[in-house]
Amino acid sequence: MNTNLEQTGLRKNGSGADKAPNRLASRVWLQRIALGLGFVSVILMFVFPIMKLMALSFVHKTGTGLGVYIDLLSEARTWKTMESTLIIISGSTLVALILGVGMAWLIAYSNLSHKAWLHMIVMLSFIIPSYVVTLAWTSFTGVQGPIAEFLHLFSEDMKPWSMYSYGGIIFVMGIHHYPLVYLLTVGVLRRIPRELEWASRSGGAGRWTTFRTITLPLAIPGIASGGLLAFLASLDNFGIPAFLGIPANITVLSTLIYEQVVGFGPSAFARSSALAVLLGVVALVGTSIQWLVQRSYKTSETAYEDMLPRFQLGKRKWLWTGLVWLFLAVITFLPLVSMLMYSLKKAYGLPFGWDNTTMDHYRFVLWENSKAHHAIGNSFTLSLVTLIVCMILGTAFAYYRLKRPTLLVKGMDLVISLPYALPGIVFGLAMILTWMEPIPGWNPGIYGSMAILFIAYMIRFMTLQVRSSMTAFQQIDASAEEAARISGAGWSSVWRKILLPLTLPGILAGSMLVFLSALTELTVSSLLWSSGSETIGVVIFNFEQAGSTNYSTALSCVIVALIMILMILLQAVKWTAQRKGGAL
Repeated sequence: MNTNLEQTGLRKNGSGADKAPNRLASRVWLQRIALGLGFVSVILMFVFPIMKLMALSFVHKTGTGLGVYIDLLSEARTWKTMESTLIIISGSTLVALILGVGMAWLIAYSNLSHKAWLHMIVMLSFIIPSYVVTLAWTSFTGVQGPIAEFLHLFSEDMKPWSMYSYGGIIFVMGIHHYPLVYLLTVGVLRRIPRELEWASRSGGAGRWTTFRTITLPLAIPGIASGGLLAFLASLDNFGIPAFLGIPANITVLSTLIYEQVVGFGPSAFARSSALAVLLGVVALVGTSIQWLVQRSYKTSETAYEDMLPRFQLGKRKWLWTGLVWLFLAVITFLPLVSMLMYSLKKAYGLPFGWDNTTMDHYRFVLWENSKAHHAIGNSFTLSLVTLIVCMILGTAFAYYRLKRPTLLVKGMDLVISLPYALPGIVFGLAMILTWMEPIPGWNPGIYGSMAILFIAYMIRFMTLQVRSSMTAFQQIDASAEEAARISGAGWSSVWRKILLPLTLPGILAGSMLVFLSALTELTVSSLLWSSGSETIGVVIFNFEQAGSTNYSTALSCVIVALIMILMILLQAVKWTAQRKGGAL
């Protein structure tokens, strides 16, 4: 009997042992199928539009070749546009570097008060959409703005500096992008070993000499990376040159591409594609220069950020803190307050006062104007759907990217980040060319609908979720997941009980960035919108182009209020993540 029981038990164990390899083999095949489908989807969604854009740039009326490029480069306007583009992006990058490095040095090394709030306000300058920043500054420096009223105290003939000029575009673009330089520089400065600076000071070098010979060379990689981001952001920016440059007849490559596309001439798309390629070449040159600069300098950094101040402001601490707050108030808050005042005026030309204020402009854009009302609904719908799709797919890919870092997966990661690195106007044009006829002779009806905006947003902002989720997963000790699997926990249990509770704050932070970016997007939407699919940015742009500044400023104030709320939520998520990290 014992023998029979043993044989029966062996048969049962053997049956279970046979099933385990089968389940493992099935899981491997499912993973391979999912990876293959993901690879094909990435190629079709992320690579194919760019290849189609490049191919169209070589289609000329005389045949395939360089005819389009020859025509463009033989026109004086093209060279003038390229000259204006280089002047504006170089000038704005210089402004961003000066402000960003200076602010990073003060916050990283000094004992200024309330640094956390200062950091948050610095980032606010970039989070607010560029077209809102532009409207704020045109209101602030306009002929009826606060600066004009102050100058009239001295002379009625004195006028404020016009934002509708090269200098105005460079200034607004520079103060909008300087947080990028600040963000990448402040961390590098904190990781420079303070012992090197002490050695320099002990050798008799002064503070300026130490900064010039020790601190600055070691911080060059971070400064160069921040400068590159500011350079590329200026190259990509459409809102500022469109709002300030078009009225002043100042054209850059992004606005010229926009004019070519909306012109719908016989060779509009071919010319636009060639201009987009030229814009991409400028971006590539900028990236190459940054790479050469980084390669020329060696870094010597600690593995952690030293948060303690390295010099004391002494009795003048209150003065320096006040000056920094005053600077941030002037470049961030006062223009917004001026825009709010402008949006409350009954009519252009009236002085601001209780008798001349009204809420009619807000009532019009929020309830009475059908386009503005639908645009708000469209933007929220697009942003929410983009958030959900990017959160699910981006988080899943981020997890697989860290667990299976094969060459293929790394290549897919690089491709996913490409649409966000491209100038928005170039990416928007690529989406038009792709979805008008994905297959020659077949129009699926996606172009001209809300669907193309959703596809564009999902492709462009996917990398934000991937990066944020990867950061969240990297902060988890791998032993926690391994221990759960050894204890017999299945895939769903590991995610539900371990991965999601620990990574949820980081995942949600990335999702909020996706939502905010999609909600305030203008550059891509300016090319892809159609009647019935207007977004908030497009409606503000159209209001401003029609001269309805009261309506554009009112809707912009609504957007700023929404951004403030989302920033508070984002900060709450960050604090929650920090408390969880401390508890662990």
